Amino acid sequence: MLLISLTIASLMFVPGQASAQVETSFNTGVDLMSRYVWRGMNLGGSSPSIQPTLEYSVGNLTLGAWGAFSMSDGLTVQETDLYLSYSIKEMFSITVTDYFLPDETLDNNNYFEFDQDSTGHLLEASVSFDGTDKIPFTLMAAVNFWGADALKADGKKQYSTYLELGFNGSCKELDYNLFAGFTPTSPDEDKGETGFYGDKAGFVNLGITVSKEIQITDKFSLPVTTSFIVNPMAENVFLVVGISL
Repeated sequence: MLLISLTIASLMFVPGQASAQVETSFNTGVDLMSRYVWRGMNLGGSSPSIQPTLEYSVGNLTLGAWGAFSMSDGLTVQETDLYLSYSIKEMFSITVTDYFLPDETLDNNNYFEFDQDSTGHLLEASVSFDGTDKIPFTLMAAVNFWGADALKADGKKQYSTYLELGFNGSCKELDYNLFAGFTPTSPDEDKGETGFYGDKAGFVNLGITVSKEIQITDKFSLPVTTSFIVNPMAENVFLVVGISL
C-alpha cells in the first residue's frame, strides 16, 4: 500500500507530465536459477529457484514485483517483493523495496500484518550509481528502515546497511560484472546481537557474474549467466547458473 501510494503521488508531481506525453510500458520475464543466492546469502536452500518479474514504467518511474520460489517442497520460506524505483538521467536510481519473506511455520505469513514487531515485511531504501559507457563502475548503498530487520539487545532496529561496488566489462562475446559487497553494521557481540548480513562488519558478497547470449535459432537467443560468489564472513562459496526468458 505504501509503494502504491508513493507511485500515485510521484505521478502527480513529475514535472512536465501535464503538458507532455510520457512513455509507458509493461515488462515481464522469468529467471530460472540453479540456486537463490542474494548478497552472499543462500536464501533458497539447495533447490533451483523460479524468479518472475513484472514491471510497469511511466517515464523514469518504475513499479515492479519480483519473486523467488523454490522448487523444493521442504522449503517453507518464499519471497514476493514490490519495489518503486526512479531513474535520474539513466545514471542514478533511487529505490524503495518491500521485501516479503514469510515463513509458513511462523505467525508472519500474513501479508497484511503491518505490526513491525511481527510482520514478514522488510522495507529498504537504496540509492545507486548505475555507471555509464565511459564510467563502467557502479555503486549502491542500501539500508533497512522498517519491519523484519535484525534487532539490537534493547529491541531497537539495527538499520542494517549494505554497500556494493561493481565494475562492468566485456571480453569478446561475454559481458562480466565484478562486485564487492560490504556491510558496515556492527552488532555488539557482548550483548548477543546479530546483524541482518552477519555478526560483524565486513565483506559478505565478493565475486564475478559472466553473461552470454547463446544463439538457438536465427531469431532466438538464450541469455545465460554464471556467478561465482564468496561470502568471507560466512565462510561460504557458491557457483550459480541461470537462464532468462
